[in-house]
Amino acid sequence: MHRLTVQYFDPTDGTGFEAVYRERHVPIVQEVPGLARFVLSTPRGTGDTPHLVAELWFEDAETMKAALGSSQMSRAAEDAETYEVARRVMFAAEVEDVATSA
Repeated sequence: MHRLTVQYFDPTDGTGFEAVYRERHVPIVQEVPGLARFVLSTPRGTGDTPHLVAELWFEDAETMKAALGSSQMSRAAEDAETYEVARRVMFAAEVEDVATSA
């Protein structure tokens, strides 16, 4: 699996950001071709913790590459730029499931 992670830090209006993100951005992302899974999390912690984390999952590198070049992903990226946040961090990763034994 391959994952694209986007972290949003310190929005100007946290409640407003989340509402608009869910109402406007989520439907745009759901249209990205090849998207196998789309997960949002709201970490809570101290220090440099993001306000919201979005994870876009793809079956393989080729599918993710095609998705990144799609018009739907371009639209999602353009929409993401409109949010008033202190910063955005985005990275791609190859994900390996590692089983642990008890």
